[in-house]
Amino acid sequence: YGHAQKMWAAMTYAFGHLQGLGNLPWHESELHSSQMLGNPLVSVEVSSYMCSLWHCKVQAGEVAISACAITSISTFPLMYHFNNHPENWAILDYQPGRCSDGSSESSWWAGGCIKRCLHAAYTIAFLCMLHSDEVLKIQLHNLHFFSNGLILMLPFKKTHQNGNIKPFWLWIMPTEEHLCAIQAIAKWIVASKILTGYLFQKFASANQPLTSERFLELFHNNLLDIGVDPSSYGTHSFWHGGYQYLHIECRWPLHHICEWGGWSLKFTNLMIVKYLISHNDDATELCEHFFNPYHSPSVKCPHCRRSCPCA
Repeated sequence: YGHAQKMWAAMTYAFGHLQGLGNLPWHESELHSSQMLGNPLVSVEVSSYMCSLWHCKVQAGEVAISACAITSISTFPLMYHFNNHPENWAILDYQPGRCSDGSSESSWWAGGCIKRCLHAAYTIAFLCMLHSDEVLKIQLHNLHFFSNGLILMLPFKKTHQNGNIKPFWLWIMPTEEHLCAIQAIAKWIVASKILTGYLFQKFASANQPLTSERFLELFHNNLLDIGVDPSSYGTHSFWHGGYQYLHIECRWPLHHICEWGGWSLKFTNLMIVKYLISHNDDATELCEHFFNPYHSPSVKCPHCRRSCPCA
């Protein structure tokens, strides 16, 4: 059904804008009985087909589930500490054919340079709640450093097709080093020695952005390093996890999160709930402990480290 929706939207745009048929419903001309006018994709037949397809999906028991969220208290620090281990963080000279013998070294799918690149992309996508392609299109001139942080000016954003993208002000996070985008970006720039062009470039081709497919492959490899099944994780996992981090751990109100991410403040749909709650995510607490006064919450405040219910 999701694929059919994308095809429907694409063809509606093609007939409406590229062919100049507009968005009028498909109907028979009042002047000429054999002539049809309007957009054929905006018709009763197509709408009925999409509705029936949706009903078939629901009857089959399919549920729209978003990607599993990357959490700031488990998955993210595990990847951070694994990548920062001396043997994984060291930048070594390229040795062709090193992993072709099927030995234990075959698990070394990336060196310290790639690990720095990934961690920088992780932190930006997580804190700014961005799509992977939005992160991978960032160029060096989009970053403006100041004494305690940087200003990120995105070149484009899916929710702002006509521009007017608000900048992201990122600050140093000394108490949460694994989430600090400033340190991660600085370490990547120093290691890669990139002076111009895209911040995240292909490793074999200069000044070409890393593709979302390649980024997802590297991300899945990183999850396998820490013993996590990557099948339920995707490029939306950072966006999803960043939203939960800001709402649950940082206790930001919803309108602050929407303003930070550049989302609509009209709250006319449940897209926000989709990223706040997912069947893929692990429950932070069991329901039998919701009113239990003797049970400490499983999530602590990242700043004051309190775990009491009133924290």
